[in-house]
Amino acid sequence: MRSNKEFMAVFLLLGPMLFITLTIHGWDFYQLNIAPKSSERIRLRKDLLRKQCGGMNQSLVNLNKIDLNNFIVDDKHGIIYCYIPKVACTNWKRTLIALNHDEPYPDPKSFEHNWVHRFDRFKLLRQFPIPERKAKLKHYTKFLFVRDPFVRLISAYRDKMQKYDQYFYDGYVRVILQRFKNQRNLTVNYNVARKQGLQPSFYNFIQYILDPQTETYEPFEPHWRQMHRLCHPCLIEYDLVGHQESLQEDAQELLTMLKLENDVKFPPSYENMTSADSVMDWFQSVPVEDRRKLYRIYEKDFQLFGYRRPTELLDD
Repeated sequence: MRSNKEFMAVFLLLGPMLFITLTIHGWDFYQLNIAPKSSERIRLRKDLLRKQCGGMNQSLVNLNKIDLNNFIVDDKHGIIYCYIPKVACTNWKRTLIALNHDEPYPDPKSFEHNWVHRFDRFKLLRQFPIPERKAKLKHYTKFLFVRDPFVRLISAYRDKMQKYDQYFYDGYVRVILQRFKNQRNLTVNYNVARKQGLQPSFYNFIQYILDPQTETYEPFEPHWRQMHRLCHPCLIEYDLVGHQESLQEDAQELLTMLKLENDVKFPPSYENMTSADSVMDWFQSVPVEDRRKLYRIYEKDFQLFGYRRPTELLDD
């Protein structure tokens, strides 16, 4: 059986016209010899997505009308990664950068956190003509990683509301403080604000998300935007849906699917400070009715990706 590396060498040699040919005629050889094999855990997640999506047409006829900003393309290895902020995306970006160096690949941990998030580090799917987008989506290995939606929200709050930079201070922290704490004459400098201890409470952050005018002016910021709105799992058939809760096992599964398990090691994660067990503590300040409203906003993420409804938060 040919490896993904051999497949991609031929794929890149023949150039873009092959993408269009494959889109039109399909490729049984790919399905028989290259298509990745999944474990039972991954298969069940994919089956759940198909069930929850209700057999939606995945022909991608409206590919030009959906947001593809989070789709990273690795032509060298035939990979498309839809990254979701606050779900191990830094380490996945590090890994993809390492894979695009010459062999032997460098240690992904050697790349600085801020450096890997620069926009010029990757090719994005939206940068390609539509025929190439469709062909890559059809024939590349596609993956994403997801997380319990409420745990992800808490992580976003801790990272962007408590440890904010100038961007998040200007666009969100000041807005929330003014709207929900009635604070006026706030400093324009985020360093001064942090020294003054200015930050929204977790409930203020939830109030901001629940406020109808938040979504009216622009979509949710990607760090708290619903995961299905970032990665369109009912339009794109993913080969692997990984979970933050089983990150290391799922990362190893993906690298094995790609026949890269001996070439690069996914960085070990630090112990997750936002554990599912602490969710109840975080939500103590949020009234039950607001918790229910919040669940309705993220309900589709819970259902699509197999996360249980948090009854202890939502039921009296």
